[in-house]
Amino acid sequence: MNIRYVYLALALVLVSCYTPTRNCKDYKTGSFTFEYEIDGVKNTGHFTRDEKYSVEYYENKIDSSTVRWINDCEFILKSLNNQSSIHFKILETTATNYTFEYTNASRDTKKKLIIKKGVATRNDL
Repeated sequence: MNIRYVYLALALVLVSCYTPTRNCKDYKTGSFTFEYEIDGVKNTGHFTRDEKYSVEYYENKIDSSTVRWINDCEFILKSLNNQSSIHFKILETTATNYTFEYTNASRDTKKKLIIKKGVATRNDL
């Protein structure tokens, strides 16, 4: 057997065993900053979240939502203004931030499901 294949197989085994850190409980509440993009322009927003509510500040707007935790790493934000819902899933955590993905919680079967990712950085350390 060629030694290259042995190294390749070993590398694949090591990479497939990687499990990201998910200390999601550390990020249920707090003050956070995040970046988002609209029409190719990067912007920064921030939000504060407690056990029941999240208040987002972006584009000189304020939006408040209720928070419903599905489990320690997934939650649904339901806007108090327009009743839209967004499903968030925390994918990985570090000491200062978490990586998440989100999508519309109410799915229209006629539309393609779009999942976006982001990073939220804790402000209140």
